[in-house]
Amino acid sequence: MAKTTSKSKSTSTDHEYLSDESIKSIVNGLSRIEGHVRAVKRMVEERRCCDDILTQAAAVRSAMNRVTAKLVEEELLNCLTTCGQPDAEDRMASAMKSLSSMLKHS
Repeated sequence: MAKTTSKSKSTSTDHEYLSDESIKSIVNGLSRIEGHVRAVKRMVEERRCCDDILTQAAAVRSAMNRVTAKLVEEELLNCLTTCGQPDAEDRMASAMKSLSSMLKHS
């Protein structure tokens, strides 16, 4: 008889690094992206100009990068502040500037 094991995935309730305000901001951003993606899909179905579709697809990507940056910012800030570093916020600002620059070029 084979032994079965189940692996449980980590859930967001394991780590509460997102404030209510951050969650609201991220969910709102994702909702806007969801609507934007539906609009791009509709443009494809309507056989709209490829340049217009590509411009809108780039806008969706940019919006996803902003959501990603916000999630990374929250996680890094939580890590730095819980580690008790006195210059955590300055270090965070520097890291976010670098991340933002990287995402703009992705």
